[in-house]
Amino acid sequence: MTKRNKVRKPEVEKESEYYRLHTDAAKRLAEADESNSPEVSEEELRKYTSRSKLHISDRAKMLFVKWWFPASVCFFFIWGLSAYLADIWDTLLVTGIALGIVTDLLTNNVLRFFAKTKGENDRLMMVPSNGYSSFVLNILYAFLVLFFVYTLYNMINAGAAMITGRGDQVVLGVEPILFGLFYLGFDLMFIKYKHWITDMFRKRKRRTGEVKV
Repeated sequence: MTKRNKVRKPEVEKESEYYRLHTDAAKRLAEADESNSPEVSEEELRKYTSRSKLHISDRAKMLFVKWWFPASVCFFFIWGLSAYLADIWDTLLVTGIALGIVTDLLTNNVLRFFAKTKGENDRLMMVPSNGYSSFVLNILYAFLVLFFVYTLYNMINAGAAMITGRGDQVVLGVEPILFGLFYLGFDLMFIKYKHWITDMFRKRKRRTGEVKV
């Protein structure tokens, strides 16, 4: 009888220690808050977060957004209204207004939403401000970009007509994917020129201020 108790005693102590540790852990978990919680590094957190094998940069995502909305406008307005608007200038007028409205209300707001810090994606917008003035400016700017896209289509078709000798044949028609790429390309080009001019004026202003001092 004594030997049996001596054999069971370590097991009892082991079980009591097990429950005591779990009770202490549950107590610490219930009382945990920001004041008594240990700091965990970002590298340690990344070990427990699921990551996709395909990594897409934030800039690529923003460029996709800026491509997708003009492509959608082409699909719904140029393709969708082509049967109702026989005149090309009416189609361009409606499309330009739609592009400006979509840019102001959807594209720019999506860019602001995905920005990690305030104003991070403003450099991807021609008109980063938000309000009634930006609404009008985005429509006017959309007409400018649309004019260059329309001119590019005409130049490509005119060049193809000269090569093939068939002026009545349209080699490159308007479709959403390429239209969105053309629109994105001219949009980024104008935005880059805007930043170049802005930076040039800032540098000149700094130099003027240094000379005055």
